[in-house]
Amino acid sequence: QILYLKPPWTLANLLKCYKKHWMAVFGYVVPRSLLSSIECLYKHLCTDKPVDSSTMRVVLQEAKKLFHAFSSRSDYNGVLPRAYAEVNKLYQTLTEVSTTLVEQDLSEDIMVLSENAACEKMEATTPNLQNSEEKKLLPAFHVAQENRHQEIWSVLEGVWNTINLYSIEIFQKLDPNTVAVTAKSAFEEAFLGLQKLMAAVNDIHEGISR
Repeated sequence: QILYLKPPWTLANLLKCYKKHWMAVFGYVVPRSLLSSIECLYKHLCTDKPVDSSTMRVVLQEAKKLFHAFSSRSDYNGVLPRAYAEVNKLYQTLTEVSTTLVEQDLSEDIMVLSENAACEKMEATTPNLQNSEEKKLLPAFHVAQENRHQEIWSVLEGVWNTINLYSIEIFQKLDPNTVAVTAKSAFEEAFLGLQKLMAAVNDIHEGISR
């Protein structure tokens, strides 16, 4: 009777209702700090700004935070666990694709670096670059290295976040006093996912060692 916008809702309308009634209603159900998650979803999903893969991972993480927080109140007739599972599946798919792309880039970089090393050995005997040319090349090289570091950091952060989310699901299942959030299939999926993550982390560790 006192809703800011009456149904039927679009996603934008729904998020506006959350923001409008956050302090008076939703802030008493979930932590009030989660208003930032609502604002993040609105900013990236309800405006015309282009969304890249790293931004979409953030959006999916914020959505999962909200689902997890509201699960302490109710499973909403099974709707919430299903929604959480779908969003989690999207997040995993996006993370796997991003990881694969970065691994491909890294393998290409290793080949390029080894080729560069051979070239440097040859150039050591007959240097042919003037100081002015070297100064032009160095900034571009540093920018490329910085971008690569950011991509590697993004992959490691994705692995870390996924481990955290799976661990939360597993510990919830192991603790009988905690309200169940996901179905049995999601728990098994989380366990299998952790096995894959362990292998992925080992691969990353070996890569860093090399």
